[in-house]
Amino acid sequence: MDKQNTTRPTHLAQPIELRCGVHIKNRFFKSAMHEAMADRDHAPTERFAALYRQWAEGGAGVLMTGNVMVDHTQLGEPGNVALEDDSNLAPFRSWAEAGTVNGMQCWMQLNHPGRQSPATINPHPWAPSAGKLEGEYGKFFAEPRELDRAQIHDIQQRFATAARLAKQAGFTGVQLHGAHGYLINQFLSPLDNQRTDEYGGSLDNRMRFLVETYQAVREAVGSDFPVAVKLNSSDGQEGGFSEDESLTVIQRLADLGVDLVEISGGTLEKPTFSTNTGDKEDSARGVYFSDFATRVKQLDLHGTVVCLTGGFRTPADMEDALEQGITDMIGIARPLVLQPDMPQHILDGDIEPTNRFKLPWITTGVKSLDKAFNGVLVISWFELQMNRIGTGKNPDPNIGGMRALLFALKQHGPAALSPRRRKNRN
Repeated sequence: MDKQNTTRPTHLAQPIELRCGVHIKNRFFKSAMHEAMADRDHAPTERFAALYRQWAEGGAGVLMTGNVMVDHTQLGEPGNVALEDDSNLAPFRSWAEAGTVNGMQCWMQLNHPGRQSPATINPHPWAPSAGKLEGEYGKFFAEPRELDRAQIHDIQQRFATAARLAKQAGFTGVQLHGAHGYLINQFLSPLDNQRTDEYGGSLDNRMRFLVETYQAVREAVGSDFPVAVKLNSSDGQEGGFSEDESLTVIQRLADLGVDLVEISGGTLEKPTFSTNTGDKEDSARGVYFSDFATRVKQLDLHGTVVCLTGGFRTPADMEDALEQGITDMIGIARPLVLQPDMPQHILDGDIEPTNRFKLPWITTGVKSLDKAFNGVLVISWFELQMNRIGTGKNPDPNIGGMRALLFALKQHGPAALSPRRRKNRN
């Protein structure tokens, strides 16, 4: 890194205290990315510890893990980690120990995919209501069955159990994944949730699953342990979960005592992050969801911290968002794969405020393949880079898309090429 001796950032370096009393040392929030490095028993391999130690030494205030599933029979992607009981906590302890060096907060993201579980790895998915995914991706997903009340309560307790075990293993917080078309998001969506009981219909009913899940998790981990929620600003679909509904849910979560809300958006059917064009898309779009975040900050949040994730590419944009009060924390994902120590360099003043981090254009060199595997191509490329770090190698931005697809096939077989949530655009 070429030392520039620039002015050190003011707002990014400020610590922040959560409602539960936990202090975070700065405003950098490494957002979740699916690592795809679990073993065949869905446990974290040694590569997780190596990867997260690099990030922990890189200076961010919070590290969020990729999604950890609460049921090993219901996976969202090949290579998912699952946490259901205490029979094999040793690799989780190693992961947490590595992720919490350097005074780091390392939180585990907990998830259940609902119907968004590819048929190649799950022929029997469950969902709030029956009904397959629509559109071009529907053929890749099996018809889900509707959850009954007993199963709903079982899943809620699975979230609580996983949270308790995460704390026991040494993780310093948890996040409930309520975005991107997974199960919690499905309950919230009036398009996905067609139930006629107390878990469907009105927004109060549709948010009941999330509210009860949060309450079960809070009871399991106690009042002094961070519990966060990742939530869509909207699903981006007519008749779906809207911005106004999202604001109502966020207010309810704040009233309940949630420590942090991370703002995101989109689903598999209507992805917000959708191309492999890297900096070209970033330059055109800028920071995502900033208008919605401004509306969130106008709520009576009782001290709930807001994290805005997506499109932050310069230190100046990060500082401006904090100074203007649009967000309390800066969520970054993909740039930290290629430069794990970016936060520390920014905090040290080594990077000019207007210097732009440019993500590569990921391509196989064959237009038809790029089009066919667009979202999978992007995810597989970043999974390959994380795997390199986990095996002691440096990330390599010059690796091509074809190599990423071959890597995914070698790691996970044909299931790797099934459509997955295109979430690694942050």
